[in-house]
Amino acid sequence: MLLPTVVTEFTDRRRLLSMARGYCLAVLLFAVAGSAPAVAAGVFESLSGSWSGSGSIALKSGNKERIRCKATYNVTSGTSVKLEITCASDSYKFQLQSDITATGNSLSGNWFEASRRVAGQIEGTVSGSRINARAAGETFTALVSLNTHGSSQSVTITSPGSEMERLSITLSRRSR
Repeated sequence: MLLPTVVTEFTDRRRLLSMARGYCLAVLLFAVAGSAPAVAAGVFESLSGSWSGSGSIALKSGNKERIRCKATYNVTSGTSVKLEITCASDSYKFQLQSDITATGNSLSGNWFEASRRVAGQIEGTVSGSRINARAAGETFTALVSLNTHGSSQSVTITSPGSEMERLSITLSRRSR
């Protein structure tokens, strides 16, 4: 949750423009609402849109497989985001939906995994472009790390003892 090894001049310009927009938004929100919500809002704004990519999944059985994912982040306000992500490997698939709200540097919300029909709460923190969270439900607990840099995002989910012990993916923003 890993960066492209070749970055073109065009991508560098897009990254700089994206960072500039994020900093401008953070400064504006700082002036209006205080510094803590601005940090969270800037992170959510950088997530907005459709993403896709691949990575690897380590299963409880010991198998490691390549996995492909598609994600959509709908930023519903400066401090709220709705996530839908679908990932599939040769033997494993999940469809996750979550609603997350930021208060200062803290995150909280709900998640639902459709194929297994399990749900729970998510809590975490925002620090710059990184989100660290803990997702817990009745039968599943995982640590989630998400780091966004321009149009690239790395996601790592660890859940020792569960069917999916570790997931590492790199996502790229699809054209808007």
